[in-house]
Amino acid sequence: MGHASITLSHATKQVNGTVQLTGSKSESNRALIIQALSKGKVQIKNLSSADDTVLLTAALQQAHAAGENVKTIDIGPAGTAMRFMTSYLNLCTGQFVLTGSARMQQRPIGILVDALQHMGASIAYKNQPGYPPLHIQGPFQQANPEVAIKGDISSQYISSLLLVASATEQGLSLKIEGELTSRPYVTMTLNMLAEAGIQHTWEGNTIQIKPQAAQESTIYIEPDWSAASYWYAMVALSNAGEVRLPGLKRNSLQGDREIADIMTHFGVNTTFEDEGILLQKTTITSDKQLFDFKECPDLAQTVVVVASALKRDVSFTGLETLKIKETDRIAALQNEIAKYGAKLIADGETYHLKTADVKEPASLDIHTYEDHRMAMAFAPLALVFNAVNIHEPQVVEKSYPSYWEDLSKLGFSIK
Repeated sequence: MGHASITLSHATKQVNGTVQLTGSKSESNRALIIQALSKGKVQIKNLSSADDTVLLTAALQQAHAAGENVKTIDIGPAGTAMRFMTSYLNLCTGQFVLTGSARMQQRPIGILVDALQHMGASIAYKNQPGYPPLHIQGPFQQANPEVAIKGDISSQYISSLLLVASATEQGLSLKIEGELTSRPYVTMTLNMLAEAGIQHTWEGNTIQIKPQAAQESTIYIEPDWSAASYWYAMVALSNAGEVRLPGLKRNSLQGDREIADIMTHFGVNTTFEDEGILLQKTTITSDKQLFDFKECPDLAQTVVVVASALKRDVSFTGLETLKIKETDRIAALQNEIAKYGAKLIADGETYHLKTADVKEPASLDIHTYEDHRMAMAFAPLALVFNAVNIHEPQVVEKSYPSYWEDLSKLGFSIK
């Protein structure tokens, strides 16, 4: 959808139907690294069609292709791919320049690079210290298996190290310093490694993985709970809603499964069925005042938008990592919800949503800041307001390429 903007509306304000979601981007990208290191032993089913996964697939192929002395690998805006390839390329033979989009070159990578250099990796910064692009020479001679890394910056740094640990000469003993944010993503990584036969121990704040080979296995990628969150938002904001999402499981590896619990407070009931889940609009809500997104930061935009449209004055914590995502998501949220009168006010590390001045504009103009989650989080407002204009709608291809098509199937008009 290569348009500068699209206009969304919904005639009935009711959503009813079945939506087949793509495979989880988070699981897919981990599975690709595990497969690449498995020497052909690990197979993948239901791989995501998201741009980030396509970019990582291409980057892995490029890393092993015959050719130039120094290979430039450009992963565009794919943050997970940048973090995972930063570790992976140290196990490959050759010289590599790992780069990305202009925004990617503003996103910090220093903590991960420091950890890898401590292990013996040969990595240098091409431009600004602490940021891509990186010059990597592999394979590295491991000097030290013991690494300490802060737990409250980005769980992707930790996952990046864990994914390659079993393929290093001495393995990895990773000490997590301080509080671990986004813990479910680290648990996901370890569980997926276990599916491929890679064992670990986690005692106290130290995770240990010894050198070992993957086993013959198939990793099945569950549909994406992050993508499901937007359908929860649509049911919550509809006049009446019932949506089935096949393939999602109660015992998911994905931290964003928390959306099922969070949305009970906004009038959405989840029924776990044999084939997936059923979302239903109810009149049952709660007076819960504080929501913590430390374990599931990718849900924050969705829930802030839903709460603002329902005029729920609630507070949020655990938003620290949102400032270093595709954009500064806190600033972006504040800018866009202000267009219909809502305010998100910082109070230390807590943010208070104020909705007393929420109004209904004739039409709403939403900027997306090159951030897929901004586009998808604000689109459900077409169930509340008459028309919502979304700028740069193609950003959804990063994680949910069929998003606009799926909206269209469930009654949204897209012009």
